[in-house]
Amino acid sequence: MVIWRDGCKEGDMLWSFRLRSKSTPTRLLSSQELSLYDGEKGSKGVYLAILGQVFDVHDGLKHYGPGGAYHFMAGKDSSLAFVTGDFTEGGLTDDVSSLSPLQVVALFDWLAFYQKTYHTVGLATGRFYSESGEPTEVLLHIEALLTEGRLIKAESEARMRHFPACNSEWSSARGGRVWCSTKSGGVERSWTGVPRKLFSPGAGGARCVCVRDQSADEENPNLQEYEGCATHAGSCSLVEH
Repeated sequence: MVIWRDGCKEGDMLWSFRLRSKSTPTRLLSSQELSLYDGEKGSKGVYLAILGQVFDVHDGLKHYGPGGAYHFMAGKDSSLAFVTGDFTEGGLTDDVSSLSPLQVVALFDWLAFYQKTYHTVGLATGRFYSESGEPTEVLLHIEALLTEGRLIKAESEARMRHFPACNSEWSSARGGRVWCSTKSGGVERSWTGVPRKLFSPGAGGARCVCVRDQSADEENPNLQEYEGCATHAGSCSLVEH
């Protein structure tokens, strides 16, 4: 089945099914039709779907064809497995209702990869798209989780930039040590900072962070100096109790 859809405007979300003009048809495939593209002998080709978008992955035949490491994804929508890594029969499903907002972000990252790497064939009807090719309530809910997940991720990255993680090492001979540098915790910056323990309410523990302002722990009750380490020291040995 084929439907005709308007082209998407510049600035539409990445996950939108982008077509260039009203004269471009969108192909709709049922799960049964999609299963005919599993790459096995006599099949029509090698397709897979993620979040209801169908891609021709023939260019990756060594991965998705018979004997390939991801052949089990061919001919179906296995959205959940892209995030969980569960490649059992039960895990190869398009039911992503168990995913957290941050996991949904990771799933859409996979979708972006396929959009960039492989040719888009059309839409799989069922969980994410209706038989007329319209987004279902399930897809709309997943997109809402994506928005929430991106906000959570942005806030987390902002916190990491403000309090980047320390460098750390441990050896049986010297014990543990934490220290700060201009690139630690994956954050490159112009300042070095000093190690502090940052306690997160409800987390039940602390992580080592680099603090730019050495007196910040006086204003933030969740920051603590390391025992036996000077206030201005850029490196602290970990004291075992």
